[in-house]
Amino acid sequence: MPDLILLIIVLIMSAVVHEVSHGLAAFWLGDPTAKYMGRLTLNPLKHLDPWGSLLMPAFLLLLSGGRFFFAAAKPVPYNPYNLRDQKYGPAIVGAAGPLSNIFIALVFGIFLRIFISTGFVPANDAATLLGNLFTGGAMLGSGLSAIAIIFIMIIYINILLAFFNLVPIPPLDGSKLLFALLPIREETKIYLEQYGLIFIIPIIILFSGPIFALIRFIELLFFRLVLGI
Repeated sequence: MPDLILLIIVLIMSAVVHEVSHGLAAFWLGDPTAKYMGRLTLNPLKHLDPWGSLLMPAFLLLLSGGRFFFAAAKPVPYNPYNLRDQKYGPAIVGAAGPLSNIFIALVFGIFLRIFISTGFVPANDAATLLGNLFTGGAMLGSGLSAIAIIFIMIIYINILLAFFNLVPIPPLDGSKLLFALLPIREETKIYLEQYGLIFIIPIIILFSGPIFALIRFIELLFFRLVLGI
């Protein structure tokens, strides 16, 4: 239970940074919608969504027998017609969220690498915690370095958020990148954005194996390259 609480806290805050990054990118490209609606804030209460933050993770926990859950913050609104770059602006806004998560993972990964190399965090603790993370073992109850636990959880969640959101299914961010490359009518994009959420959970259920196997491979590769373990 303590591990789950820590995971939820990290996931919510990481999702908030993800969504605020969308709003900031839109603002820098000329759309003030998120700013006017008070959504350019890191206050999680402004971003919690009954479906994405509560019902969906509870449903996924029940469906997976407690092995997996995913949560999302309320999407930050923006008006694509206000963007200075009408063709690639939505793709830039879409990419801002995953890039923010990759940046967070890199920053915490570099600091953890420094802590390990200086002996502030025992290398054995980090290696054991990584093994526990990917095999369902205890993190907070393990008696190992608290800093390593928190940093590894932050890295893990942010890589998960970044690459899951790059799946090209509306309304996930990967669809914005796909739409910028394909000749799709604006009306079709709007329709897919509105109703694409209906298909996300069935797709997760049907293709969860390959999707999360790929994400796990990316996470393991990231830990190996950045932490050297």
